[in-house]
Amino acid sequence: MRKLPPLNALKAFEAAARHLSFTKAAEELFVTQAAVSHQVKALEEYLAAKLFVRRNRSLLLTAEGQSYFLDLKEIFDDIVQATSRLKQSTEVGSLTISLPPSFAILWFVPRLSRFREAYPEIDVRIRAVDEVDSSLTDDVDVAIYYGSGHWAGLTAYKLHKEYLLPVCSPLLLNGNKPLREPRDLLNHTLLHDETRNAWKDWFKLVGIDKDKGDNGPVFSHSNLALKAAVHGQGIALANNVLVKPEIDSGHLIRVFPEALPRDKSFYLVCRDSQAEIGKIATFRNWLLSIVEEEEDDFSL
Repeated sequence: MRKLPPLNALKAFEAAARHLSFTKAAEELFVTQAAVSHQVKALEEYLAAKLFVRRNRSLLLTAEGQSYFLDLKEIFDDIVQATSRLKQSTEVGSLTISLPPSFAILWFVPRLSRFREAYPEIDVRIRAVDEVDSSLTDDVDVAIYYGSGHWAGLTAYKLHKEYLLPVCSPLLLNGNKPLREPRDLLNHTLLHDETRNAWKDWFKLVGIDKDKGDNGPVFSHSNLALKAAVHGQGIALANNVLVKPEIDSGHLIRVFPEALPRDKSFYLVCRDSQAEIGKIATFRNWLLSIVEEEEDDFSL
């Protein structure tokens, strides 16, 4: 087992030897002069060697103290440089982000240039994945998960308050099948993503038989269902966050005001131990600021 001298005493000695002053060492270490003197004395007892010659108004190193200081100074300098290199690597470089394809395409990618403009020193690498195993692989720094917000070993930050709302193309809205009340939706093709039961829940919300809403094609990704709706192939029950660009552009129109609250949301997640590390904290703060900035746009 490696036996090291008391590290606080080493710090006190190195600072005192560099300044040849207990007072200046105390100021640097944010402790009292007495504390520095006590630590140096403890180190001398541990080493069984005298390190300083103390005089009324000066402090000198002994021969043993001078030799020990030169060795320690090199070691401390190496530690400072190694720490600086590590901190620099966490502040800049590549940042790998794992996120669902629909969220990447419809929400994140359109905003990516804003992050690049603000932090050009951070090289973003995007990895679109379908499955979430509730853990981050070693080569992923942060991820976007969809769920309840609780994953073991991960710190999660909720992004938006989410709803599902019916949307369709203006072409369909102006077609020969009117859409005056929610029941009229049953005369149209309903588009589903992987959450097929969502339409049943929405119909139940508006007081229509909960068994309704099971017809229509099913898409593996939300963005595919929205594209089908844009092309007038049916009516989609869309996530308010993901559908916003299509509504803003006029490609889709919100059919009825009733919105189905979701008990799950998109979360930014990272490892508990890395939540405050350089580029991860930078990306988190930027992303949450974008969400806050746009929050009013997502209100219903």
